[in-house]
Amino acid sequence: MNNHRGRIKKIEVLELKAIIQHGSIFGDILAIPSKSNLHRQLIYAALADTATHIICADTQAEDITATVDCLTALGAVITKDEDGLCVGASPHFSDTNLVGMPPRSLDSSPRDKKTSSEVRLPCGESGSTLRFMLPIVCAMGLRGAFEMKGRLPNRPLGPLDSQLEKHGIKIWRDTNEVLNVDGQLTAGEFTLPGDVSSQYISGLLMALPLLNKPSTLTITPPFESADYVEMTLDTSKEFNCEIVPKIKGKNIEYAISPTPYKSPLRTQTEGDWSNGAFWLCAGAMNGGNIRLGGLRNDSKQGDRLILDILQKMGADIACNEQIIHVKENKRKCVEVDSRAIPDLIPVLAAVAATCEGTSVFKNASRLRLKESDRLTATAQTLAALGADIDETPDGLIVHGKATLRGGEVDSFGDHRIAMMAAIASAACTEPVIVNGAQAVNKSYPRFWDDLRILGKRVEFC
Repeated sequence: MNNHRGRIKKIEVLELKAIIQHGSIFGDILAIPSKSNLHRQLIYAALADTATHIICADTQAEDITATVDCLTALGAVITKDEDGLCVGASPHFSDTNLVGMPPRSLDSSPRDKKTSSEVRLPCGESGSTLRFMLPIVCAMGLRGAFEMKGRLPNRPLGPLDSQLEKHGIKIWRDTNEVLNVDGQLTAGEFTLPGDVSSQYISGLLMALPLLNKPSTLTITPPFESADYVEMTLDTSKEFNCEIVPKIKGKNIEYAISPTPYKSPLRTQTEGDWSNGAFWLCAGAMNGGNIRLGGLRNDSKQGDRLILDILQKMGADIACNEQIIHVKENKRKCVEVDSRAIPDLIPVLAAVAATCEGTSVFKNASRLRLKESDRLTATAQTLAALGADIDETPDGLIVHGKATLRGGEVDSFGDHRIAMMAAIASAACTEPVIVNGAQAVNKSYPRFWDDLRILGKRVEFC
């Protein structure tokens, strides 16, 4: 398999318009590193006792930059090298003394806001960064100001925020774009529903071992994002903290003891199933034929379910330990419960747009709270390209047709909508024009490079 990755000149403009040639997508490509995995590795490494070398082929995603910037603001020393990132063990972290003040005991009173130092944490538009870092800053007893951009200030934090407030944290906003916290998080009993973002659960699982007394975290049913919590637990174990869930009636309970994180010295970021799914879907579309490398078949990433869904949609799929080969076959409609895989729905809807019959995507209401309202954005984008698609309160209904038309669409400032529109060009008879094409930088900055590797002509203006 050809591992060469092309490069196009980075264009520094506020708004970028991509003009994508219509027609099939085919060829060999490597999956980029998993953003979900790398977020976790960076945070655990910054909290560990000594330096960790993270082997990672690409670290340029804006969401990853946000996590690096927040950890750096807290005192971590993070440098790039030819293999990835080296996360230096900061004495501030090991002393729980990130801003030059002694650690606060659990029974001490909140610091006076006039005299306490404040850590400013630039989260950008990254929901993962905010949800992971918020409980960690609280566990360290810091006064923090989380700076947010885009739609992030309007994305929900409940019930995580109420659990933090219940355990000693004051949370307030001076402006909509800055979330302030102060106080020392206290150990105890925490409870979250299982149908909220798994990032709330993961954030607490990262933070609670930093406290000096045991805690329990109880998850009530339904538990919709177990795979990404498992990824957190696997990474935690790699850094010397093993948390074993127990079934208590209908609930899942995590017993969490104070545990110092210890570096494995060297770790590697796995490939990204979420972004790899765009190429796999391209292989399943009109004339598609994709060989994708770099993904683990035993991954805990929930979006690995893309293969099962594409197979149900009629794609011809062959896998070994190195390569996933997907090519078009007879395309069939499907019904998909989206609760565990919401991020896959936009690109799956693009595939469904040319499948025989009517496909139904349900239980996807969480997509309304992403970088865009992804249900509306998906429906409007595909309809503009010629698809027959209806939006429902919690999903999409897609009536397949042989081909799409093409045309001009907007990314809605959402990386997954921009990439979905580009993949949909495989089924179009005319070019696809994407306004706001720079949105891909949030998770996949070299997306347009890789689309060119697969034979597509992409122009910018």
